[in-house]
Amino acid sequence: MKSLPQQPLLTAERACLIGHIVAMAFGLAGLLYVLPRPDLIASLPPIGIQVFQWSMGQGGVGYIILGAAAVALYLYRTLGLQRMLLFFVPSVVLSLGSELLGTSTGFPFGHYHYLSGLGYKVAGLVPFTIPLSWFYMGAVCYLLVLATLERVNLPGLLRHGGAVLGGAILLMAWDLVLDPAMSQTSLPFWQFEEIGEFFGMPYRNLSGWVATGVVFMSVAAFFWRGQRLNLTRSQLTVPVVLYLVNFAFGAAITVVSLDPGFLIPTLMSVAIGVVPVLGLWAIAPTSLTNDATEAALAAPTLEVAAK
Repeated sequence: MKSLPQQPLLTAERACLIGHIVAMAFGLAGLLYVLPRPDLIASLPPIGIQVFQWSMGQGGVGYIILGAAAVALYLYRTLGLQRMLLFFVPSVVLSLGSELLGTSTGFPFGHYHYLSGLGYKVAGLVPFTIPLSWFYMGAVCYLLVLATLERVNLPGLLRHGGAVLGGAILLMAWDLVLDPAMSQTSLPFWQFEEIGEFFGMPYRNLSGWVATGVVFMSVAAFFWRGQRLNLTRSQLTVPVVLYLVNFAFGAAITVVSLDPGFLIPTLMSVAIGVVPVLGLWAIAPTSLTNDATEAALAAPTLEVAAK
């Protein structure tokens, strides 16, 4: 068994996380400040216009890839390559299947289709970046709940089952601001083909988000069974930051660009998503107990078997 050095992984993880945040900040500036001012765009030099057009066309791809890379490196560094892959593969494969089914049949999200701006479309229907976003946001939601439930003396089945349900609800809470921001503004990335009952979204879109999250998190939980995370509050900071900045991205676009009535789903997202996430982080242990420390030291994190 050979341990991999953590410092290069940590450096790469931080670079991807910072890049993810910066890319979203530039995207917000372009969508909320530059795009509504055609006179400002017209005053740019030719190279400035080209840069702006490129950033509007490729910015969504970039921030999603960077977010997925940051979470993959974080999982690899803290939990090991095996558990990272055992979450990455089912989340990407099953969410892609759910999206392909949804864009083809309308189940489970309602009838919708993707526009341009999120990269190459698998089967001409679903941008390849969409399953990556399910992965990185699903992972942080599941981890935050599971890490908290580990402190409760529950059987493994109940612990993982609670994390699956809680993680899926946190994931759906994020969608309360993401979907309006991405489908109902002047520069949409996808469109519903029906008028939804809930602020333009069909109710089954929300249940579809919960169901999709439950499915791929359940598969990951099955593979992770019998293994504990043993993560402290400081180790959970990356998932919390990722959740909050992705919420802020969608919420800023929704609140600034849409009707004031969209404050309702935004506040719901705060109540169901942001507040619980901050609460889960706040009650996480600042250090491991002796037993947990011994278990963490014995865990095969960041090790590669020489087979």
